[in-house]
Amino acid sequence: MTPAMLTAVDSANHVHLIIGANPLAGARCTRSLEVRAQPKLIAPADSSLHYGITKRIEEGKVEWLQREFQESDLTTLGREEVDHVVDAVFVTTGGNSSLSTRISSLCRRLRIPVNVADAPNLCTFTLLSTHTSGPLQIGVTTSGKGCKMASRIRREIASALPSDLGPAVERLGTIRRRIWEEDHAAEMSMDLEVDDDEAGQSATFNKLITPTDLEAARNRRMRWLSQICEYWPLRRLASITDADVDAVLQSYTTDSATSTSEARPLLNPTSLDARRNRGRIILAGSGPGHPDLLTQLTLRAIRSADLILADKLVPAPVLDLIPRRTPVHIARKFPGNAEAAQQELLSLGLDAAKRGMTVLRLKQGDPYLYGRGAEEFEFFRREGFAVQVLPGITSALSAPLFAKIPVTHRAVSDQVLVCTGTGRKGAAPDPPVYLPNQTVVFLMSLHRLGDLVESLVDERKAWPKETPCAVVERASCTDQRVVRTTLEYVCVAIEEEGSRPPGLLVVGRACEVLMKCEQRWVVEDGFEGFEGLGEGTLEELGQEIRAEAEEKMAVVA
Repeated sequence: MTPAMLTAVDSANHVHLIIGANPLAGARCTRSLEVRAQPKLIAPADSSLHYGITKRIEEGKVEWLQREFQESDLTTLGREEVDHVVDAVFVTTGGNSSLSTRISSLCRRLRIPVNVADAPNLCTFTLLSTHTSGPLQIGVTTSGKGCKMASRIRREIASALPSDLGPAVERLGTIRRRIWEEDHAAEMSMDLEVDDDEAGQSATFNKLITPTDLEAARNRRMRWLSQICEYWPLRRLASITDADVDAVLQSYTTDSATSTSEARPLLNPTSLDARRNRGRIILAGSGPGHPDLLTQLTLRAIRSADLILADKLVPAPVLDLIPRRTPVHIARKFPGNAEAAQQELLSLGLDAAKRGMTVLRLKQGDPYLYGRGAEEFEFFRREGFAVQVLPGITSALSAPLFAKIPVTHRAVSDQVLVCTGTGRKGAAPDPPVYLPNQTVVFLMSLHRLGDLVESLVDERKAWPKETPCAVVERASCTDQRVVRTTLEYVCVAIEEEGSRPPGLLVVGRACEVLMKCEQRWVVEDGFEGFEGLGEGTLEELGQEIRAEAEEKMAVVA
């Protein structure tokens, strides 16, 4: 098969004619809008439009011509500057119909690019599977032999590239454009004659600059730019910053380029590589409590980190997995000191990362579920550090499970809502209105349980007092406790039984699907664990890790 000529077409303001009303037509409309073209859809008025198309039609982004295709559409619906001929045609109804063959023939006669879905023989062009990052676009085509395969290859290629390569391409393009502009300005200045009486003399007025000097400067700059683009590793190129661009442009002025000294390297490769190898931040969730519920990625991070910054509520069995050689800082969060403690953790992490260390920010549960993980991610990203986030099993879903509460159950609950019982700076949040088919999990709520329950049973929220609920404390730990009751008695129960934080409140009919409470409240102590699922546990693994570390230290000593 003859290979196709791959091109990149500037489609801004082009008119794309899209024929059909199926999901593929919606995708073609979306792609046209992405490249700033004007999609015009032709489909009968009684067509069942894909919801994506309907939305864009309502927004005025897609024009819908509610009729069958007409031959004159190809030469009347386009732009005025090209005599109303459309710029491209997409037929989404497949290649088996006579209409598709007819449209393809008409487009070929008029030299209008045409694409017919699932009919390579009727197409004059095919769409590539593309990866886009800023100005960088990578396209893959299998010449109509398999779009799924093209997508797979495109994903494989994109995954092997630095994530910030697109901005690097933008910066290198800026350098190229500015060099060209400066060279052009220098050439223009050579042709201008300025009256000495009207213009001041610069410090370099008597320095002779010849066209040969300018040509050498231009060649040296462009050669340097071409060489780094050709030979430097992509990850090094991706490390170039805006400050580097300014430094390059300032250091390669005409004066410095034509001096007697040889031009020095504009960017230090060692410094750029050091940026990629400098410290990094890992945000990891430690799960609900039991060390066996850690992910393997988080365990690996615990073993390899240079510094660990842990939440106060991360349980001791998880902290016991940390090698003794690794420094650990526990957040000093208590009422009135939460913000100061948070800032202390951020400062410690930033200082360590600047010294090239790998910092593990170990958080309870999942980092993004009421864990301020996104705030910390943004903080370190603003400081220029790579941040990796590892998920953790959240207690919002695992604690009810360990308490034998299925948060969803057929004909009982088809919704799960996770709420916080404490807003910012201790403020009381607005709880949800009662829905009989919903299970609600309230995190961080036990210290103000009375106010929460009072707001739930208020006439505005209308939660019945007899609604089943459960307090689950220290879920998955050996001292787990479950208090099963109703909204009417939950406050009294916790007052009499005491509190064992951390804990959460589960409310809804799902609480009594597997375990019914026949009295005002029932207290269940202990956790069955994961016996019988394997010979070793992470606690034992932690002991092995520490023993191994101590043995290595003894050998070194």
